[in-house]
Amino acid sequence: MNNQIADPLNTSKNYKWLMLALLWTAFFLNSADRQIFSVVLPLIKADLNLSDAELGLIASSLVWTYGLFVPIAGIVGDRLVRKNIIVFSLLFWSVSTLLTGISTTVAQFVLFRGIATGGGEAFYAPAANALIGEEHQKRRSLALSIHQSAVYFGIILSGVIAGYIGQHYGWRNAFYLFGGFGILVAIVSFFKLRKDVPAQAQEKVNVVESAKIMAKNPTVVLLTSAFACMVFVNVAYLTWMPSLLVEKFNLSLVAAGFSSMFYHHIGAFIGVLIGGLVSDKVSRINPGNRLVVQAVAMLGAVPFIYWIGMGTTPFATYLALFFFGIFRGIYDSNIFASLYEVVKPAIRSSSSGFMLMCAFLVGAFAPLLLGVLKPTLGLSTGLSWLWVSYFLGAAFLLTAVLFFFKTDRQNAMAYES
Repeated sequence: MNNQIADPLNTSKNYKWLMLALLWTAFFLNSADRQIFSVVLPLIKADLNLSDAELGLIASSLVWTYGLFVPIAGIVGDRLVRKNIIVFSLLFWSVSTLLTGISTTVAQFVLFRGIATGGGEAFYAPAANALIGEEHQKRRSLALSIHQSAVYFGIILSGVIAGYIGQHYGWRNAFYLFGGFGILVAIVSFFKLRKDVPAQAQEKVNVVESAKIMAKNPTVVLLTSAFACMVFVNVAYLTWMPSLLVEKFNLSLVAAGFSSMFYHHIGAFIGVLIGGLVSDKVSRINPGNRLVVQAVAMLGAVPFIYWIGMGTTPFATYLALFFFGIFRGIYDSNIFASLYEVVKPAIRSSSSGFMLMCAFLVGAFAPLLLGVLKPTLGLSTGLSWLWVSYFLGAAFLLTAVLFFFKTDRQNAMAYES
């Protein structure tokens, strides 16, 4: 009792929430640093006279890099101390974000914003999600949902802060501010996070074996396909929605940066908490219900994705963004919780990396595609037709539930301690 009073954070119960708070802050920066470029994109375009295709290439380069490095990150996350991976990743991408502020050419943006920032960020999510999944086994969806909510706050606040700083003090200072803050958080996390035991400390699984296990698991493949559909829409929306509001409704950069992100991600925050609470309850009845919740959410989002491009007034567009956000958040609450139902503990980080790699390599084409089509098709039409991707994602999830989930879960449960 005295020891707990003297150092209450030593208890497992208190530490797991402290750990979640630190990881939430890191994930907040992960999302914010990724979004800054899209928020100040019109300023960069005007200052450096870049074309829409060049801007799309810069945006895509980060996602491609992320997708290429994240499977390596997943493998490393199962083999090494995840605290060290998380801290180093945070430090590396924060320094890279800071250096993005000195870029003057497309090549420099691709190097600092695309390759360096994307590569650094890739190592965070597999290790962090696997660590949260282990520490919060009874309320896994809720804990992962809280962690996921950092994405929404990171994007909302980066839209407001980066837009304001960019408009009043120059776009470069937005990168300097967020990069510097990330370095500080990395230092704090190094001293506060405990050293954990690698997932494969007892059971060694080589890279080839991990890949075979995942490739032969139909549910993992279908979950990954659905996630790729979601990421394709998300990357396109994050990159081009601020520009759409500027061009279509003549909003200022600050107003467009705020409005394009706020309404959607407030909805997503509400949705992710609802999804986390509901999924933890219905999954006790049938674990496959996690996937059903995700499928229903993707179908529910379809009409609202269409209207984010076709809305004829700002109010109609914001309403569509809000409800699209709610359904997107419900889907997000189970991205990794669903995956962990059908993979054994020793390869959870690796499987997360595999899923992220495939999804982001597919999603990386979205900003480039819309940038190339923008002069002829228009942003409104391009964004509105993203609904097709969510519809396909729902079909993948329902296929997994109906035909493969039960068997794949039984195989994974055989390895649970």
